[in-house]
Amino acid sequence: MAPSASRRRCCSNEVAFMYVIVVGGGTVGYYLSRDLLDRGHEVTLIEKEARRADWLETQLGSIVMRGDGCEVKFLSQTGIERADAIVAVTADDEDNLIALQMAKRHFNVKKTIARVNNPSNVEIFKTLGVDDAVSATEILLGALEPPITT
Repeated sequence: MAPSASRRRCCSNEVAFMYVIVVGGGTVGYYLSRDLLDRGHEVTLIEKEARRADWLETQLGSIVMRGDGCEVKFLSQTGIERADAIVAVTADDEDNLIALQMAKRHFNVKKTIARVNNPSNVEIFKTLGVDDAVSATEILLGALEPPITT
């Protein structure tokens, strides 16, 4: 059973721009969810670890669901069939890939975005159908490269 609208928070009396599911309630997942909410989007944040999920709920409210974003049965309870996007930001590349492949193949989620912890996995994620694979390492390396001078 999908959570009711009362389980979600977005800007009061405004229509959400997108419904985004965030898998992984670590630092990145927390700030991403918070900022999406602040921008008026509807969010569900999935966290596997009970203690962390409890803390997240004290910070973000009832948008937090405790469970495994890699399990089809659990994902079906998140309202995923109406999600505009799913973003997987756990510390485990394999979990991120599995969650996104399930979202795309089983639930036809249009936009899948992954945090890729090992930069060697970026091309694998793209080859396996993830729409956007983001590597912080690659972004930082790009910022360090010297600018091209003419």
